[in-house]
Amino acid sequence: MNRRELLKMIAAATGAAFVGGNVLLTGCTRREPPEEYRFDATHVALLDEIAETIIPRTNTPGAKDAQVGQFMTVMVNDCYISEEQAVFHRGITQLQTASLESYDTAFMDLSPGDRHSLISQLDRESRLHNAGQTDPHYFTMMKQLTLFGFFTSKLGATEVLRYAAIPGHFEGCIPYTEGDRAWAT
Repeated sequence: MNRRELLKMIAAATGAAFVGGNVLLTGCTRREPPEEYRFDATHVALLDEIAETIIPRTNTPGAKDAQVGQFMTVMVNDCYISEEQAVFHRGITQLQTASLESYDTAFMDLSPGDRHSLISQLDRESRLHNAGQTDPHYFTMMKQLTLFGFFTSKLGATEVLRYAAIPGHFEGCIPYTEGDRAWAT
């Protein structure tokens, strides 16, 4: 799977163009974020749990194993423009508010089932938002970064997808057996 295919998959899975996708063409710039957009260990832990709810560990690694929460903080700080950073950071607060309103407890204290229900609710909400708005929904950003971070990580590429470090010659048609993993390269 090449980057272009991955971005198409992410867009299809989230119903929106990849937020910050221009960085794949121009690259990221390391810069110190404003005080209100700085992440701390609590944020990373929360983002890991959100990502793990989206891609849980099964018989293969999950998003937390690939340290997707930390990946998200780097992408938001170094690759998102200030308006996207603002949406993402407000989204962390909005997700916590949604958790408190729906379950009367913070996201980190929810059961796995309640986390899944809340994430599913936010996913539906974000798809409706993306259908009628030009600005991205915060959950779309979180989900896109989860998918991108996981499937481009060493764990995602080698233990979930099939990976060949040197893929060799081009084969346009490769037999597929039901249940086979997709290719990372």
